[in-house]
Amino acid sequence: MTSTIRLNNIKIIHHKNRALGLRLFGLGPNFKPSKGIIKLKELFDKHSFWAQNRSIKQIKKMLLSSNVIISIWLETKLIGFGRCTGDGVYRAVLWDIIVAQEFHRQGIGKKIINAILKTNFISNTEKVYVMTSNRKDFYQEVGFREQNNQSLLFKDVIIIN
Repeated sequence: MTSTIRLNNIKIIHHKNRALGLRLFGLGPNFKPSKGIIKLKELFDKHSFWAQNRSIKQIKKMLLSSNVIISIWLETKLIGFGRCTGDGVYRAVLWDIIVAQEFHRQGIGKKIINAILKTNFISNTEKVYVMTSNRKDFYQEVGFREQNNQSLLFKDVIIIN
């Protein structure tokens, strides 16, 4: 049984391009220092299998290269995150959509997706892609559809710190 947590005090933060406040100063809601980068690392480590063990340095570099960055806070607790990269015209890709486990099925993931999709950067983009290992149903609920005439190809590369 999933219990519902009161979400009256959530704040959706649309970070400026490159997330300067979050990346350099750890700012959270109301532009207050809240160890945001550390909390983002903890969110990845505790609530994902695909983003565990990222270093603070790597997370800062990731934010620096992202076009749209959304974080969701319940008071001073980071409970959700998502980002997007793209060219602003033809293609964009959603990355790292994550919600703390205790907040699943309460609309937080949808709030992240909708906040990203409503940005000027995305609203002028022809196609938005997302890749998922086990949340296909969720993405279909928010309007994404499976593309059968394309293949996902990838190549592992060495990460240089």
